Formats: sequence, structure tokens, C-alpha cells
Amino acid sequence: MTTPSTSTAPTGDAVRLTGIGKTYGSFAAVHPLDLRVPAGSFFALLGASGCGKTTTLRMIAGLEDPSCGSVFLAGRDVTALPPYKRPVNTVFQNYALFPHLDIYENVAFGLRRRGIKSVKKQVGDMLDLVQLGALARRRPHQLSGGQQQRVAVARALINQPEVLLLDEPLGALDLKLRRQMQLELKRIQTEVGITFVHVTHDQEEAMTMADTVAVMNAGRVEQMGAPADLYENPESTFVANFLGTSNLIEAQVTGVTGGVIALAAGGVTLRMPAARCRTEVAAGSRVLAGVRPEKITLAHGDDEAAIPQGRNRVHGTIADSSFIGVSTQYVVDSPVCPGLEVFVPNVERDGRLVPGAPVVLHWNPEHTFGLDAGQDIDAGTDAAGTGAGAPDPAGAAV
Repeated sequence: MTTPSTSTAPTGDAVRLTGIGKTYGSFAAVHPLDLRVPAGSFFALLGASGCGKTTTLRMIAGLEDPSCGSVFLAGRDVTALPPYKRPVNTVFQNYALFPHLDIYENVAFGLRRRGIKSVKKQVGDMLDLVQLGALARRRPHQLSGGQQQRVAVARALINQPEVLLLDEPLGALDLKLRRQMQLELKRIQTEVGITFVHVTHDQEEAMTMADTVAVMNAGRVEQMGAPADLYENPESTFVANFLGTSNLIEAQVTGVTGGVIALAAGGVTLRMPAARCRTEVAAGSRVLAGVRPEKITLAHGDDEAAIPQGRNRVHGTIADSSFIGVSTQYVVDSPVCPGLEVFVPNVERDGRLVPGAPVVLHWNPEHTFGLDAGQDIDAGTDAAGTGAGAPDPAGAAV
């Protein structure tokens, strides 16, 4: 199979935004921001509805005029160019396929519009890339949602744009198909080497596919980096709660020795690496000590003697438990913090771990991170759970 490719690996920035912002009257959908998307990368703009991610994507595409700032594509200032003169193509959530054309002609449309007469090889290669060669003569309504999505990607890629923009392309698919398509999109991007900029509200989707994720909140980029780094080292409570779940314990610093911060919370001493603390600390200052639920081991109170020395440990009582397939989610009330969450893999279930049981939560101090105690401890939880965000008063999706 022959796939579109470049003779050399792409270099530089495929997209560069400088001071780009968008306002609707007095409402700032996107506050001025700077953003670089390396050529050949898979980049995700992640955030809840209303955070400004779609507006940012539309400014890159030329579908929205920025209120300030500039858009550069492959080093060229395209801020004043209309959409059809920009080297980008967009895949939308509803796919926007032509219902009266078969799959072959849907994919060939862009080439024919450019006056290219011989399209057979290019269309055939592109259909092979998205694994739809055998369905070339079917109409869109004869395909599943996932197949239609792949047709939309093939049609967008056939003209070999510098950048492919994807606006919530998997939002209409069911969970199983969405996960399959996440892997498919990543495979396609790796094979063709074109820069993908993907907008999504789905944390798993962004972390599965993207090389780099920019987490947006209220029109600003809260944090940007590799998925694993964002998850392991969040810089704000919003990011800590939006990317998965975090237990955030309000604690007081009792000392800093040899790169280790000692903390007091609810009558318990906890430890945390100074290198993982995202705020300045000194003896007596307050900090939020965070730990992910899957990093914690849950032991029945009768088994405390078997817990290795040197681990952070917290006593509590199971308040609730929920079986969620691969693991059981426990909620533990403790003097240190009410409602601590723990995910325990369902390998060998301990029948004693039921609501009301006394337990000990313990974890490696290296898995603790620190955040500024002045932040809202619940920031990001509503957005992560419901996708709620500030509405755009002008009526545009943001």
C-alpha cells in the first residue's frame, strides 16, 4: 500500500499562534495566548464545553476572525487569509459527507475540484489507508458511524494539507467504537506524518492519541505537555481534577530536609518530594498534597502490621464502594480528608473491604505531588464530570 508521505521528516512549527484571542462584546471566549504545534505531531486541545478550544481551532481554520494576535501555518502568516486559501482541512463531528455520492467520489471530490483528471491511484491509496477499499462504491448511509468517520478523514487528507483539524470527530460514536477509532486515528496520523490538531472534551481520548495536550479552562491554557507528564505532575487543581481523579489533602508544612517535605494533616505525618511540589513552601505554610486513587493501596485495619515502613499511611473507614469492572472504587472517610478515593484492581478481592470496615490507606511518598493551597480544591471536578462550561453569549461554540 502506498500512503501520502513526505521525503523528509517535517520540521519546525506547523501551527504558531501569537497573542491570539477572541472576544464577543465584553465576553472573552479566548484570552490572548501563545501556542506552538510541532510539525508532524498529534496535538490535542482538551477542555470542557465553553473553555475556548473550538474557537481556537476555528481561528486556525479561518472560520473565526481573531480579535487580536496572529496565526502562522508552516511559518507563514495566514491571519488575513480566508479558509480556502489556508493549507488546512477540517473534520467535523457530523462528518458532512455528500449523501448522493458513493465513498469513492466523496474522497475524490477535493481532487476533482482542483481539476485533477486522474484520481484513481490517489483515491485507492487513501481508501486503503483508512481500510475502506472494499466499500468504495457504497453510499454514506450504508456505512457505520466509524466507517463514515474514516471516510471524512480520507477526504480531508487526500489534498495533503499541512494541518488536519479535528473538531470532536468521535463525539457521536459509542464507547467501544470510539476507543477503536482513537487507535485508528493515531495509526493514520503516524503513517501519513501530517500534523493533527484535535479538539476534544474527553480526557481519555486526548491522552490516548496525542503527543502533546493543552488543557484549556475559561479561555486560557492551564497547562501543556506530554499526557503522562500532565497526569503525573499537574500544576493546578483544575488539571489535577480534570485529568482523572485526584485526592487533594490540605496539609501544613512542618519541615523540608534533604529534598523531602514533611507535612501534618489530621494528626498524621505525610512526606512528599520537594521536586514534585508546584508552590513555594516553608515551615508553617499550607499546601495541597495530591495522590491519584490508583497509587494508593487499601489494607484492612487488621493487616496494618504487614505494611512496609516508609510509606505514607492514613487510617479511615470505608464509606462506600462501587464495582466498576476492572477495579472497585472505594470512598474512605478519614480525619485527614473526607471522601478519599481508592481504585483497587479486581484481581483478588478482599471480602472484608465493605462499607464500615476500618482500613489503612498507604502509598509511596514519591507518588505525592504538591499544589498551591490557595486554589479551589474542587476546581476541574464539575468540568471533568459534566463538561459544563461558560456559555458563549454570541451563540458560537467555544
